[in-house]
Amino acid sequence: MNTPFSLQSAADRLIASVGQVIKGKDDVIRKTAVCLFCGGHILLEDVPGTGKTTLAKALSRSIDGMAFTRVQFTPDLLPGDLTGGNIYNQKTQEFTFRPGPMFTNILLADEINRATPRTQSSLLECMEEGQVTVDGETRRLEQPFFVVATQNPVEIQGTFPLPEAQLDRFFMRLAMGYPQKESERQMLNAFVRENPLDSLEPVMSREELLGGRRQVREIRAGEAVQDYILAIVEATRSHEKIRLGVSPRGSLALLRASQAWAGISGRDYVIPDDVKAVCCDVLSHRLLCRGSHLSQGPQFAREVLTELLQQVPVPTEAEISG
Repeated sequence: MNTPFSLQSAADRLIASVGQVIKGKDDVIRKTAVCLFCGGHILLEDVPGTGKTTLAKALSRSIDGMAFTRVQFTPDLLPGDLTGGNIYNQKTQEFTFRPGPMFTNILLADEINRATPRTQSSLLECMEEGQVTVDGETRRLEQPFFVVATQNPVEIQGTFPLPEAQLDRFFMRLAMGYPQKESERQMLNAFVRENPLDSLEPVMSREELLGGRRQVREIRAGEAVQDYILAIVEATRSHEKIRLGVSPRGSLALLRASQAWAGISGRDYVIPDDVKAVCCDVLSHRLLCRGSHLSQGPQFAREVLTELLQQVPVPTEAEISG
């Protein structure tokens, strides 16, 4: 007899598996799982050495049958280096398409802001529509397709900041941050003899992941919760500290993330606390704030959103159940 699929159980297994390698970052891992179950993409922004690349590798090894590709973004990287292209075969005297690293399940775009805007924009179609167009021919990408992009916010020389249109394609922007002392001690003990990444075994199948994505969409978000999300979004569009508010794509992303957070918390309905838990990570990179320096933009946007969440009325339990 088959056991019914549980989104919470699948997420717990995934979080525990990645947690064997990434110590003391359960919240980041949990939100990465939310992105994965929502079919979104993630931007990891932090200083070098905090585990951004390791997180992506651990994620791919925890899911059975997932192809993983890493691309180091550099100024001389061209769009064709990512998408692939048509190569002339002298034997057959025909052009044959040779797929690029985009044709994978988990694509790690390492230091994405080191590539030129032209190369960065080549990710737009695959991230939004799950397809790649080369020489007028469109090819679908195998699902699931998940982009994990990293960038170093401190070193800005020789980099190309992501434009708003590109940032808006990312479901969440997360920062790893330095671990606590005890978590770092656990990391040292885990790595003292061997890399725990090498012994990581899959804890979830690709079919379970796709099933989890379908289940997320079935989680109920009542009218009161939807009104709460719309009130938050509307407030970003009229706030005095915000020059450009959240787009409709951001509204949908906040709804979907709230559904996933509720699901991995063991509920089949969304409550306001679910919305609050993911709001800053989903919306902060979609804002253009007034008077914030480029290097302080992300943190300033989070502070504005935190302030805004304290001002927007929260629906009552009676309104949610009604």
